Amino acid sequence: MSQVAARAAMCGHFREQIGFCDLFGSPFTARLLDRMLGDLEAGGPVAALLDDWPRDPRADAVALRLCGALHAAVLSQRDDALARQYPGQRADWDMDAVWPLARDLLVREREWVAEFIASPPQTNDVRRSIVLLLGFLRFAKRYPRPFDVLELGASAGLNLSWDRFGYRTSSWSWGDSSRGDPSRVDPSRVDPSCVDPIGLCIDTDWRGPIPPIDAHPVVRARAACDQAPLDLGDPEQRTRLRAYIWADQRARLARFDAAADLALRHGVKVDRADAAEWVQRRLSARAPGVGLVVYHSVFLQYPRRSTRESIRAAIESAGAAATEEAPLAWLRLEPEAILGGPAGSPRLLLDLVTWPGGERQILAATDGHASSVEAF
Repeated sequence: MSQVAARAAMCGHFREQIGFCDLFGSPFTARLLDRMLGDLEAGGPVAALLDDWPRDPRADAVALRLCGALHAAVLSQRDDALARQYPGQRADWDMDAVWPLARDLLVREREWVAEFIASPPQTNDVRRSIVLLLGFLRFAKRYPRPFDVLELGASAGLNLSWDRFGYRTSSWSWGDSSRGDPSRVDPSRVDPSCVDPIGLCIDTDWRGPIPPIDAHPVVRARAACDQAPLDLGDPEQRTRLRAYIWADQRARLARFDAAADLALRHGVKVDRADAAEWVQRRLSARAPGVGLVVYHSVFLQYPRRSTRESIRAAIESAGAAATEEAPLAWLRLEPEAILGGPAGSPRLLLDLVTWPGGERQILAATDGHASSVEAF
């Protein structure tokens, strides 16, 4: 691809991301990307950073990487003047004041920014757990006994604590009083951390049937993997993960802080591993006579096709051996296009495949931030 064509592709990616930011309620990030786009088209410091980008900018979410770098500079006090103009310190932010300082940082800290954007963004948004909950409740309703969970592409493991959160919508709620009926559970088979108090309440605009909130999901054991997990106990890595949240979305930042504190309190760990190898190993060593849910959210578009097929083959092979006493489920919250839908669809779909039987159900549709959910 020529440099002109590569620049055009990069500009198209920035325009698309501006639309997403406006759609998902981040005017600050949208306007910041506007300025970056203008600088890119003019051959400024943004172009100097991105003109030699070796891969598809859309697949690599380059715009979000660059926004994350600027936000990280603010959060880590690398640029106090820029921080004073960001929404965290100035609710009435003015992009005419923000952009010159941001542009100066891109020039002055070019090496640091280039190193930051070399890694993919990790946006394991905990609000997605309110969508995943629907699948867990359906599974628990069908198989009312403790089960294990395995999460793929878990980043720092925030959504591994889905059963420790509270959930509220205008039509239903689910929380501590709904988790785990002691009269129905063998305590020796339950992870004791799952009954600790809730530290976070998640809400959304819910349309359609309510989940089976009379179900009692009880997690016996949990594990997760990621190719490059972030350690929340490391202040620098925690700041990096927080930086990918759009700076003017205070509710998302607050949810992240609460979920991160909860994960630290429970000692959540994420294995560094290839997802296909890890899930195959875990499935082959699964506990006998215990249900298991393999799940992930906004993960499948990142691995190579061969890795995705290996994951599918491992789960389907384990599903063929599932029984009513040891059922298996595959719960996915992924872009509709990845799950076989239209290529241009902006929706995420939640689907659930359960064994024995291999029945697939599409349970809900949502957006990338789970700001609204349409249940089916």
